[in-house]
Amino acid sequence: MHNTPKRSVTYIEIDEDRAGQRIDNFLLSCLKGVPKKHIYRILRRGEVRVNSKRIRPFYRLAEGDSIRIPPVHLATVKTPQLTETTGTDQLKNRIIYEDEWMLAINKPAGIPVHGGSGQQCGLIEALRLLKPEAHYLELVHRLDLETSGCVLIAKKRSVLRILHDYFRNNQVNKCYQALLAGRWQKNKVLVSAPIRKQRTENGARKVFVANDGKEAVTEIRRLQQWGQYTLVECRPRTGRTHQIRVHAQHIGHPIVCDQRYGNTKVNQRASKNGLNRQFLHASSLHFKHPRTGEIVALHCPLDNNLALFLSKLGFEE
Repeated sequence: MHNTPKRSVTYIEIDEDRAGQRIDNFLLSCLKGVPKKHIYRILRRGEVRVNSKRIRPFYRLAEGDSIRIPPVHLATVKTPQLTETTGTDQLKNRIIYEDEWMLAINKPAGIPVHGGSGQQCGLIEALRLLKPEAHYLELVHRLDLETSGCVLIAKKRSVLRILHDYFRNNQVNKCYQALLAGRWQKNKVLVSAPIRKQRTENGARKVFVANDGKEAVTEIRRLQQWGQYTLVECRPRTGRTHQIRVHAQHIGHPIVCDQRYGNTKVNQRASKNGLNRQFLHASSLHFKHPRTGEIVALHCPLDNNLALFLSKLGFEE
């Protein structure tokens, strides 16, 4: 028989910051290591009580609620480990903004925003290890694994809800820099091409332009050209999966070194010249501070490897 650690009965009082959250989501965040099916089982059985009453999984917590959580067995969970790319010094140096409500970090390429899919420690797990004094740290939005740049983290649940509304209602001005394959002749264009997402037979995610897809709009503006490359600024007006990458492919100028949507020959040439990652960088975020109302302007300079590659382009044959 395997012994697993067991919690005793605990009581938690809900404060303003946790009010509004569904009880099932609250338990999933509190009971790390407990299987999801077990959490729903103790809810169905009435073992979880709010103000001494049984509740349903979709019950939304209110400030002052008293939650009774029964003893539960915890699965053995590996503690996330910091790596070379998620080390303390590496992340400390990349924090570009912080106050009592939120922080922003210049995410390196090659690190996922959260663990999973073979990656035990992502950006959010590493930040929680880096800042054990922070009782609440949650991602406001996401960037792809190979995309670098601005990522916003909420330090309070109430702030997370407001920032989610900002992103949902297009109240955040997002700007990316991308290097496109080929000489893109237009100065500025609004790409409006619906995007569809589906799973392939092997479970991989496939994203492509399709008439029956969801609305997707990206403003692309040319910044500079070198040989067979064009540096552009991209401002997505919607937030679809891989939107900028798919739209760049759609206009016939995919992002350089994009292994999924890019051009193989272009990628190979760029790789030989020292570019070992997708050239897509979240360069800035502008939005109203959720508490003070002041405009927050966050800027992330290009990573050194991207800036170095651009510096070499003027000498390319």
